[in-house]
Amino acid sequence: MAATLYRGGRVYSPADPHATALLTDDDRIVWVGADDDCPRTPDETVELAGALVTPAFVDAHAHVTDTGLALVALDLTAVRSAGELLDAVSAYAAGLPAGALIFGQGWDESTWPDPAKPTLPQLERAAGGRPAFLSQISGHSALCTGALTALVPDLAQVPGYDPGGWHTIDAQDVLRAAALGALDDTTRHAAQHAALARAAALGIACLHECGGPATSSETDFTELLALDGSYPEIVGYWGEVGAAAKVREWGAAGAAGDLYADGALGSQDAHLTEPYADAGGCGHAYLSAEQVAAHIVDCTSHGVQGGMHAIGDAAIGTVLAGFAAAAEVLGIDRIRDARHRVEHVEILDKRLIAGLVEYGLTASVQPAFDRLWGGAGQMYQTRLGLERSLASNPFGSLAGVGVPLAFGSDSPVTPLDPWGTVRAAVAHHNPAQRLTVRTAFAAHTRGGWRAARRDDAGLLAPGAPATLAVFDVADRLVGGLPELADDAPLPRCVRTVRDGVTIFRDDT
Repeated sequence: MAATLYRGGRVYSPADPHATALLTDDDRIVWVGADDDCPRTPDETVELAGALVTPAFVDAHAHVTDTGLALVALDLTAVRSAGELLDAVSAYAAGLPAGALIFGQGWDESTWPDPAKPTLPQLERAAGGRPAFLSQISGHSALCTGALTALVPDLAQVPGYDPGGWHTIDAQDVLRAAALGALDDTTRHAAQHAALARAAALGIACLHECGGPATSSETDFTELLALDGSYPEIVGYWGEVGAAAKVREWGAAGAAGDLYADGALGSQDAHLTEPYADAGGCGHAYLSAEQVAAHIVDCTSHGVQGGMHAIGDAAIGTVLAGFAAAAEVLGIDRIRDARHRVEHVEILDKRLIAGLVEYGLTASVQPAFDRLWGGAGQMYQTRLGLERSLASNPFGSLAGVGVPLAFGSDSPVTPLDPWGTVRAAVAHHNPAQRLTVRTAFAAHTRGGWRAARRDDAGLLAPGAPATLAVFDVADRLVGGLPELADDAPLPRCVRTVRDGVTIFRDDT
């Protein structure tokens, strides 16, 4: 690598709010300032032509291989009825050999005029007898054909099994594992590369991969950790109780991420204190407070991060009770210093928010959830009723009391879309929970690095890593960042740099 001068643009930097240029050397930023003040002759000069240079984005909760499968396999996000879903499966199956796996994801019956799902015989005919795993957009339930369920012995004894083909909770998990296990290496690697190329093209230089026994596989997870610097960086979180020693040996950041304390609102298995408005029942708890406590003690003792997926208020309460018990063992200062995290935290009140503050927990959240499912007449209101739906995803309340925020997509649950994510936080359906562009942008850049305990990254200043993105911005800048007006096109990435290495460049 060589010294590179980026000049003739607008640089979003705390070191110089009026900067138009930036100099990198090897993997570090060495200078920020005005075009004509560069202190040395660079080896390479990049003319920015007025473009905006910012820290690159961090997606703090993603599933890389599943994201790639949505690009190279069967994407069902556009279907709006059971008939359209069956048509999409039939068309995709027509291009496959007999017996080949159909892996599809993204269907969302809450957006259909008629939410009735296909019957198992209908699905079997559309798939042509092939094994098929069709994940609902939440990632916590799936439609599956008999050829796939036959791969799992004694499936009928697993909680969540449905002879009609729509499987939830534990049955969905084991069927997902069976489907991913049936993928050939070529398809899996193509999916990984497609997802990472897409991320780089959006200005994302780091993704927090959330794997685990119920989400991916050890092979897939460790392959991603081993990728070289020509891709966005992978920070790995493996969701398995008692896995602290294993993840430390792998070089992963923690035993966290998709370690499920509950399910999802879309699948009606997020664990709530009050019943669902549309289905009754309070969802499903995967972990006890005692299990949470033992896991957090294990992670803290091994020097790795711990954490859980917790969406409903009952699940978040269980997680916080576990942290309280862990603090009794290790002391609250050790718990806070470890900087553990909780994923999603969608339904919570002031008492639960106070618990996040007490134990120094980072909230890894997804603003696109509110964009897609918040607001009148959408899925949150259907599941929760109006009052609870308006109180969901309380980003403003969390930021207001100092809970560290890290933004992600949960891709492929929602697409990789960093500027769209920032805009979603700014335009929250509940005005009381809206963030400023500056606060939301920080949560999707520096917040992601801090969530991984990397405090030197996520800003453009001398000494910081040379990890940045260059954007063509049509919107006007306010405080150095795009205004992100509703009717304005989102900034377009033209270059992404990770530690001084260009991992994406658009020369058009």
